[in-house]
Amino acid sequence: MSAVNINKNNFRSEVMDSDKPVLLDFWAPWCGPCRMVVPIVEEIARERSDIKVGKVNVDEEPELAGQFGVMSIPTLVVMKDGKIVNQAMGARPKSAILGML
Repeated sequence: MSAVNINKNNFRSEVMDSDKPVLLDFWAPWCGPCRMVVPIVEEIARERSDIKVGKVNVDEEPELAGQFGVMSIPTLVVMKDGKIVNQAMGARPKSAILGML
């Protein structure tokens, strides 16, 4: 499965009400480090059916970015049962992202 685009309209159903842990990637198309992380996040989404992967474009969803206190991108957030359990800023290798889960 590929990563789901998350916005304020589907946030509750896709993230808060998810029965799986959710990896959120806060990104923007103009962000170089974000472009390095996108293929890794997509790969994780395809390989791991036990988690849900979502992408939040901070330019299109500034309210969601603010809600999570995102100050720099990329920011990766892991949520379980509607709560933040892990968060990291900056580009990370696949092993580090998997380690967050």
